[in-house]
Amino acid sequence: MAKMTLGELSKKMALIDFAMLSTRTKEGAVSSRPMSSNGEVEFTGDSFFFTDESSRMVAEMTADENVGLTFTGAAGILGGPPMFIAMEGEGELIRDKAQFAQRWTKGLDHWFKQGVDTPGLVLIKVQAQRIHYWNGADEGEIAL
Repeated sequence: MAKMTLGELSKKMALIDFAMLSTRTKEGAVSSRPMSSNGEVEFTGDSFFFTDESSRMVAEMTADENVGLTFTGAAGILGGPPMFIAMEGEGELIRDKAQFAQRWTKGLDHWFKQGVDTPGLVLIKVQAQRIHYWNGADEGEIAL
């Protein structure tokens, strides 16, 4: 089967609502949590998520910028077999309100009541370095 391009993968990712973001604890264990994915934004290798400065995830990313993201799409929703995506990348913590505003969507108001002015708000940027996908019998890797 033909290898999927980053653009094709981006279209499938837009239909998946959540990703699991994995970090490494100071003890060396893997810690994962669900993060909302914004399907309105075309994926070009970078993923963005909002969180609170006081979260354990921020502390873990400060100590080790290597993170993982996993996405799972159910069969039929993506117009075919189930889709699984695993990414390895570098996490960056952004504290710039101008960048918050560029990536803000109305649905975030539920979690962050004061919008981009919410105290302790942090934007996580994950720059993918390697993406592995499984789409039915098709599987492949995209190196960035």
